[in-house]
Amino acid sequence: MVDTVSVLAQSNPTINTLTTIYTVPANTATTISSFVVCNQSGSNANFNLSIAVAGAADTPAQYLYYNLFLDANDTFIATIGATLAATDQIRVFTNNASMSFNVFGVQLTGSY
Repeated sequence: MVDTVSVLAQSNPTINTLTTIYTVPANTATTISSFVVCNQSGSNANFNLSIAVAGAADTPAQYLYYNLFLDANDTFIATIGATLAATDQIRVFTNNASMSFNVFGVQLTGSY
């Protein structure tokens, strides 16, 4: 098995669109160490973060953060420690075009 520490995702998604920003590759498990959201706008914003097991259709049970408020020109940082299996997806949603999302963690490649 090989452990790869990396930036797993960086995204500036289209507003008002649920967007997959990371999918765990085949034969891989991933541990998410942190999730960072930066509001680069002078306006307040809201965002959602969900985890879709095996890329399942969107449901309320998947949300870790829903409609979370973020002040103008502010950053939200969550130390998560979540573990994901192959084909699991991280999805985000925002109402502001100036939001960036970054996911950091470790990919464990091998027989999973």
